[in-house]
Amino acid sequence: MKSDTLDMSLLLDFYGDMLTFRQKEMLELYYDEDLSLSEIAEHAGITRQGVRDAIKRAEAQLHHMEEKIGLVARFSRIRQMLGEVREQAERIAEENRRGCYSDQIGRAANRISELAEELSRE
Repeated sequence: MKSDTLDMSLLLDFYGDMLTFRQKEMLELYYDEDLSLSEIAEHAGITRQGVRDAIKRAEAQLHHMEEKIGLVARFSRIRQMLGEVREQAERIAEENRRGCYSDQIGRAANRISELAEELSRE
């Protein structure tokens, strides 16, 4: 999936319910279902240009919402930080195994990994 498509799909996931039904439907057909403008136009009963204009307006609205609210950026930062937390927990566990092994440190490193994994699923 292209980066632009992935970015738009994320914006649609976070803010899609704030669009009109028709705007959301067109974006989903275009980005998620990978339909062409002509296919969407046939489905919607409007011109290809009408579909393109509607998609461009909806995209602009999604970008505007992200600029104002920033949920996708926050989500991305949190995912990145959780990955780093998991890496650091693994480093602690590895150092613990190589050095003077401590059950308490081992359990703490495992718990940190578990919590990071649980948070990433939410």
